[in-house]
Amino acid sequence: MSFIFLLHLDNRLIFVYNTLMKNSTVPFNPLYSITPNLLDSIKRISAQIALLNTRRFPKIIMAEFERHAREISAFSSTSIEGNPLPLTEVRRILKNLPHNITNSQKEVANYNDALVMLNRQLTTHQNLSLNLPLILEIHKIIMKDLLIKSKCGILRKEPVFVNDPRLQKTIYWPPDHEDVLNLMDELTGYIKQNVSKLDPIILAGIFHKQFVVIHPFIDGNGRTVRLLVKVLLAGMGLDTFNLFSFENYYNRNVTRYFQNVGVKGNYYDIANTLDFTAWLEYFAEGILDELYRISKELDIAVIEPSTELKEYHKAMLAYIDKKGFITDREYTLVTSRARPTRALDFNKMITLGYIERLGKGKATYYKLKKDKG
Repeated sequence: MSFIFLLHLDNRLIFVYNTLMKNSTVPFNPLYSITPNLLDSIKRISAQIALLNTRRFPKIIMAEFERHAREISAFSSTSIEGNPLPLTEVRRILKNLPHNITNSQKEVANYNDALVMLNRQLTTHQNLSLNLPLILEIHKIIMKDLLIKSKCGILRKEPVFVNDPRLQKTIYWPPDHEDVLNLMDELTGYIKQNVSKLDPIILAGIFHKQFVVIHPFIDGNGRTVRLLVKVLLAGMGLDTFNLFSFENYYNRNVTRYFQNVGVKGNYYDIANTLDFTAWLEYFAEGILDELYRISKELDIAVIEPSTELKEYHKAMLAYIDKKGFITDREYTLVTSRARPTRALDFNKMITLGYIERLGKGKATYYKLKKDKG
């Protein structure tokens, strides 16, 4: 019986084996090939970004799409990790956070908080640096009140194992916790050295998979890395980046995502021979798919001059967004429109699909249409 086989029988032996093997590792230098499929995806991504950047959209549409992107990102990224909340519930939570919040609701709220923070920093600093302090800050936000405080925003100080619940056994042994800091320094150093040399898609894809390989935290690794990838993808030069939710693609087929991003075996066995090519093809495919989705939805949302929203229409939507609904009487508080024109305003917004009418007679009120909110 070989020593390797014994490791699968007793995880306690893994430390001994890792101690023997880790000295054989070399500085991080990922193996990958620019295949025709990968190159084609990158070219298509560049063309789609150039097309999107030439277009201009009304502020109200941009604000709506940005809000939807955060909702979809918070839903998708937490759903990938097993969060059971549906998108409708996620939207409700992000509008009005419950007082007695559950862990599932907290995961969603934390992810949204991190998204808001990142969008703000990306707006303020066009070339936001991806470094260890930012990594720790994001982890601290997404794991707030989900881990004990001493574990939030802190690299792991204990061994971890990745188990396959279907097989009911360990399938991956990440590097020893003593090596995590050096490995993260190597990874962020690689990003810094290549940020102006490699295509952002390649760089972001390499970072994503290697982060998963290192598994630097005891929990929250997936959510943290998907947020950090947003920082690197901002380097694509997409002006409408805050409308973008690449997590959505992964969540549509979670099994395929884990098959591509995950690894099996012992880190010290596979570190020097791990090939990133298949993952990079899949990663670029997802970015392109999301860009096509955004472009298509923006086409649908483009407003013609005949249906352009006036300031009083926008004031109506802002009031509903704040309170949850609006009545004809309340509409008089935000506009000086006469009663007949107020009725026309409501009918126009219903026709455009922004609101829906509920109740009857004097009890009539208006809310954002479900597929719009």
